[in-house]
Amino acid sequence: MQQPKTYSVDEATRLLENYCVYRERCHKEIEQKLYDLKMIPEAKEKILLHLMQHNFLNEERFAKAFVRGKFNIKKWGKIKITNELKFRNISAYNIKSALKEIDQNDYLTSLQQLADKKLPLIKESNSYKKSQKLSTYLISKGYENNLVYEIVKNCVKY
Repeated sequence: MQQPKTYSVDEATRLLENYCVYRERCHKEIEQKLYDLKMIPEAKEKILLHLMQHNFLNEERFAKAFVRGKFNIKKWGKIKITNELKFRNISAYNIKSALKEIDQNDYLTSLQQLADKKLPLIKESNSYKKSQKLSTYLISKGYENNLVYEIVKNCVKY
């Protein structure tokens, strides 16, 4: 059986620098990578400290990039984005700060576009059930209930 490759602190540091350069990472992803590399606790701390001091790892920058990406590309709502950031152990301050990246007008426009795109795809003659399915879809994308209710009320005619 082949022995797993072991890394020196310098090798692991360079590996993780490249890992962080590829795209923004959060602490949780780096800690998982260090665990996968089977680094000892002292080495993990030294590498994490190095990455933060040299600005490879920045939680606030990660949170802002994450919010922009998930909103602009995947059209996620604030609730879903917030839950994903919490799952990644991002602080409440950084989450709040990152959510400011979303312009409120763009947010409402995006919600309206999602509803307009989804509505013709719902094959349901009963307008109540149709609005129910549209609401469920929009809420599953992470949009707030009150906004979804307003959009659905204006989209589905009874």
